[in-house]
Amino acid sequence: MEKYYFGIGRRKSAIAKVRIFKGTGKVIDAGGTEIVDKRFIEGAKKPLQLISEDSKYDISVSLNGGGFSSQTDATALGVARALSKISEEFEKTLKKDGLLTRDPREKERKKPGLKRARRAPQWAKR
Repeated sequence: MEKYYFGIGRRKSAIAKVRIFKGTGKVIDAGGTEIVDKRFIEGAKKPLQLISEDSKYDISVSLNGGGFSSQTDATALGVARALSKISEEFEKTLKKDGLLTRDPREKERKKPGLKRARRAPQWAKR
């Protein structure tokens, strides 16, 4: 069994379980197929690029919930958390750049009498 480092990332309702292996810089999903979406790969590899190790590690991602953007952010957080377990120096660099901080903003609940969280029905004078 290959040694890996594990990190879990969350953003809004997206959850990304990330495993980092020594490798060539590929990003694969839980099924083993390579992810080819360029925007997703750039977002997921942001922590690796910050420490100049983007071609030394393969990333395996299991995603659940959320949309594209929040899944990308959750994956980046998971990668950063996994890298912080590898080296204390990595952790300092990532923390300084704010990549180890979870974004706490969640969707606000819908209120009674409103259309969404804050959107009220259109007001008519007559």
